[in-house]
Amino acid sequence: MSKNIVFLINKSEITAGTRGASLGPDAVFTAARKRGSFIFGENQVEKLQSVNHLLDHPTQFQFAKRIDGLSEIYTQLNDKVSNLLLNNNFPFVLAADHGSAGGTIAGIKSAFPSKRIGVVWIDAHADIHTPYTTPSGNMHGMPLATALNVDNLECKVNEVSQETLLFWNKLKQTGGTAPKINPEDVVYIAVRDTEEQEDAIMKRLNIRNYQVTEVRTKGVGTVIAEIEEKLKACDCIYVSFDVDSMDPEMTSHGTGTPVANGLSPQEAKEILLRLANNEKTVCIEVVEVNPCLDEKINVMAEVTFDIIEAVTHELKN
Repeated sequence: MSKNIVFLINKSEITAGTRGASLGPDAVFTAARKRGSFIFGENQVEKLQSVNHLLDHPTQFQFAKRIDGLSEIYTQLNDKVSNLLLNNNFPFVLAADHGSAGGTIAGIKSAFPSKRIGVVWIDAHADIHTPYTTPSGNMHGMPLATALNVDNLECKVNEVSQETLLFWNKLKQTGGTAPKINPEDVVYIAVRDTEEQEDAIMKRLNIRNYQVTEVRTKGVGTVIAEIEEKLKACDCIYVSFDVDSMDPEMTSHGTGTPVANGLSPQEAKEILLRLANNEKTVCIEVVEVNPCLDEKINVMAEVTFDIIEAVTHELKN
């Protein structure tokens, strides 16, 4: 069935530790124009209001940097994504950094409060830190924790202020439901750079991680078949694709936190194409293209666009 795709652009980069991801969506649009592709003209494009002005001022939240602004983004995403889904659209989110993904999940849950949401998280990082465990305070390492409604107090290393906790709990409660997802309904692909606090909660929650070597050994088709079997009780699926899941030697270092030994672009494309072909998939998000860090002059955006274009065609057919 052909999907009515709406590209939802989120340029806020307040949760990353490096600057430039706000230029990522435009870099992808530039790659499309260079290629002579018209997918962004043929499909509806909507934009969230940016809160990047917060980067021009210091943040008072040491262990959850600019969480006040992220709360605004979660609210925007919750409203926009839920509205798109309720009007039978397919939100294809192009975001600057990964910190806002919890807001996207909130929007899916708001649209389908009684449905069980499966999450396929394709990333070099687990993104399941909390203000209590974060080594950096950068909130692009925390979105899954907000959706799962976990604090990981068992691994607490930080003393977190009450004001931070008020915003943290607000994030987790976005849309009025917490948790949004169950640990058994989360699957990682290509996660390979974690801290011990994340390893502990991943083990405790028994979250499955398909490492790159396993993807290569089994093949993408087998891995996706296993994931679909694991998520068969879910009513809908959200796919979150961080470009740092790919190997920087095969792409570029045009992302905030590149990690060696990742997926090839072809493997990433095949994974997303197969997931896009699943009728349960209701939303796809692509994040963390940063042209300011690209030593190959926009190659990461071009590789990412190639994947987006292929997935768009799959969704339309």
